[in-house]
Parts: sequence; structure tokens; C-alpha cells
Amino acid sequence: MALLTEKEISSALKSLDGWQGGKAEIEKTFVLRNFVDSMGFVNKVALLSEKVDHHPDILIRWNNVFITLSTHSEGGVTEKDLNLAREIEKAL
Repeated sequence: MALLTEKEISSALKSLDGWQGGKAEIEKTFVLRNFVDSMGFVNKVALLSEKVDHHPDILIRWNNVFITLSTHSEGGVTEKDLNLAREIEKAL
């Protein structure tokens, strides 16, 4: 899978509310009601990630879930990352 250009990433992020980043990675902080909701959301993301065999970096701080996407094997952002970000948005 090919790396995306800054322009391609910037254009795609316009349709992904709250996501930001550049060539190396894209990220978003999700704010949920409480820790239990955060864990439930993370479990949904885990199932989505397994389904497409593409796994984000996830940090949980009580009601905040920080998700970072990058295609490590390619050294930056690819269409895989944008596709997973779109699926994560649907999981809310």
C-alpha cells in the first residue's frame, strides 16, 4: 500500500471530524462519558481492527481515548489508516 501525500491526507481529514495529522500518522482524541464507556469503545475499535488486520495505537485516560493510526510497514499514512478512521467514526 502506497504512502499518501500531505495533500491527499489533508483532503481526506476534512471529512473526518476531529482527526488531525500528517504524513507520519493521524490521530484523534475521543471524549466519552466515563471509563466504562471508554473501554466499550476501545473494544469496538479492537474488533474493527482485527477484522481489517490493521491495529492502532490506543491510550486510555479515564474518559479520553487517544487513537493514533499509521501504517508502520510503509512508514506513514496510507489508505488503510483513513479507512480504519472512517470505520472507527461509525463505531461511536
